[in-house]
Amino acid sequence: MKKYHSPCPVETTLNLIGNKWKVLIIRDLLDRKKRFGELKQSISASKNQNISQAVLTQNLRELEQAKILKRKVYAEVPPRVEYCLTSLGQGLEEVLKALANFGERYKDKK
Repeated sequence: MKKYHSPCPVETTLNLIGNKWKVLIIRDLLDRKKRFGELKQSISASKNQNISQAVLTQNLRELEQAKILKRKVYAEVPPRVEYCLTSLGQGLEEVLKALANFGERYKDKK
């Protein structure tokens, strides 16, 4: 199990979401649940580079382990898996909005 907790709450948050892929996964799940393929496509489109299946799987597992998202498997053929944010994960919406606002202000300062 990965250690996320730190004496510093900012560091704890960064330990949870501090890579480029996790932030995009959370962003894409804020509006609705998505399947693996939908996440892969939307993340790759926004970064103009493909996220590999292995990297996406690893990041999804880490976010699930941290209780930021949940994975629901449907007993169907072929199997269907959906991902959605937990209530804890939904709480990151304000964090992402603050990051987006800063990014916009930073771009305007060129």
